[in-house]
Amino acid sequence: MLRLRKALAGTAAVALGWAAFAVAAAPATAALPTAAVAVGDSFISGEGAGAYTSVVDVNGVAQGFPGWSAPNPNAYFCHRSANASLNKAALSGINARFNLACSGGQPYDIANASNTRTSGRQVAAQLDQLRAVAQTHDIDLVLVGLGSNNSSFTFGDVATLCANRFIADAWTGWWEFWAYLNGPVPQEPCTDADLASAAEVAAATTETTNALRQLITTLNQVDADGQHRIVFQDYTNPLPTDVYSSFIEQDGREDDRDKFRDLGAERYAAGCPIHRASLAPGHRFSANLGNVVRNSHANLSAEFPGQDLVYLNVQRAFDGARLCENGNSPTGALATPVRVMDGPTGTHITSLSGYDKIAIQRMANACVTYFQTCQESWHPNAAGHAVLGQCLAAAATTANRSIACIRNANGTLTFQ
Repeated sequence: MLRLRKALAGTAAVALGWAAFAVAAAPATAALPTAAVAVGDSFISGEGAGAYTSVVDVNGVAQGFPGWSAPNPNAYFCHRSANASLNKAALSGINARFNLACSGGQPYDIANASNTRTSGRQVAAQLDQLRAVAQTHDIDLVLVGLGSNNSSFTFGDVATLCANRFIADAWTGWWEFWAYLNGPVPQEPCTDADLASAAEVAAATTETTNALRQLITTLNQVDADGQHRIVFQDYTNPLPTDVYSSFIEQDGREDDRDKFRDLGAERYAAGCPIHRASLAPGHRFSANLGNVVRNSHANLSAEFPGQDLVYLNVQRAFDGARLCENGNSPTGALATPVRVMDGPTGTHITSLSGYDKIAIQRMANACVTYFQTCQESWHPNAAGHAVLGQCLAAAATTANRSIACIRNANGTLTFQ
């Protein structure tokens, strides 16, 4: 469109003569370089993909890796990765890419500095960061992932709850007194009621929709040419609908009995320390996250009928390559296995074999005290973000208002 306007201006100059041509030839404002921008939470920032870059904090100071024992609100732990899907997607016509997303990001953080809420990181409002990009670039594409964390529930809390219950069940007999020193330790599988109620999902949808409305309004105010596409991406589940057959039992024990250390250690090593009975509620939780994003997209498409809004469904993008879906897990999986450290050591523990329950509890406490030591768990890894980059590239060019990205058995993707 810009080229067409310039061509028409040149034609008019010739028709009107030399004077008009001289006016037309006066210096014009140069077109800004184009940009793709990512906003939202950890599934967009690149959590789990490694190669994390420094992040400018709320005071304008670039924060590099501050050490494993640093406070988790440090801006660096937004974990913006060079391997994030935004950076891996083939995006024609895009000159620059800006990752403004942050692990743990909530709808609140879109319009407000994250550090002004409980447990928020020391970064400016994502809309303020977006405005800064718009001063130097013409924003043509925005990838947004929002809703998995909100004022009702967070992905991290849900994952921690279900994994901890499995580990406690695997290492602790119900009769063992230590488990009751600070009250009973939950050991039963997660249920739907433990994850997110219908009322909480509805509240999350409203909260997410309101934040995305602010994003659309701001883009319309600051985008150089007013032309941009916003891709609303939902979430993948890192776990299968059931574990591979070799992960069902060890030493004659399955996870529906009391105390099963060998099986617990095997599933942890494979990346999926979770009860089989927790998997179905977990997938319903993932579907609800998809509903949050899909319904937010539908609501805003109706409210802003002239906007270029695309819903990207990636719930099946990891089919056949989720943790414990194959016997060699976590090798070949597209998600990062659950991993903890024994304190802020920088070394993740890959096997729990031989550890007693006191050591296991110490490791679990390290994750609570230094959340950065375990926050990559159950997020897409570098290969997973590369797949999501292919999904984004398809969403960036589709003529449809929604697109599903589905992984086939041979590893290729189908877009519907």
